[in-house]
Amino acid sequence: MDAVVDAIAAFDDDEAPDRETLKVAVRALLKALAEKAPGHTVEVRVPPYGAVQCVEGPRHRRGTPPNVIECQPLVFLALATGRTTWQEALASHQVSASGQRADLSEQLPLTTPTGELIEE
Repeated sequence: MDAVVDAIAAFDDDEAPDRETLKVAVRALLKALAEKAPGHTVEVRVPPYGAVQCVEGPRHRRGTPPNVIECQPLVFLALATGRTTWQEALASHQVSASGQRADLSEQLPLTTPTGELIEE
């Protein structure tokens, strides 16, 4: 989680984390999301760094998933670390969410403000 802490520090200093740090941080946070909300109902995409399926419910098997969430890496970092809320990101069109179950408001944030994973 060092990359998450480093990415948070850069973000809080109004700087963009370097590409490698951001990539590692996003992948770690996507993994944490999949562990916190296991399942295959919602696909969360953070191009170009990764995607996970999460949230309990009907399993998606082929084609485009019915519930898709997509955002840019810095937006996902802000959401996962509590710098912005799910509702704020949706209202400002920073997140694309399609499908009846495409809502991560109950799963976010994933970390404390200092970057420690929130254990529930």
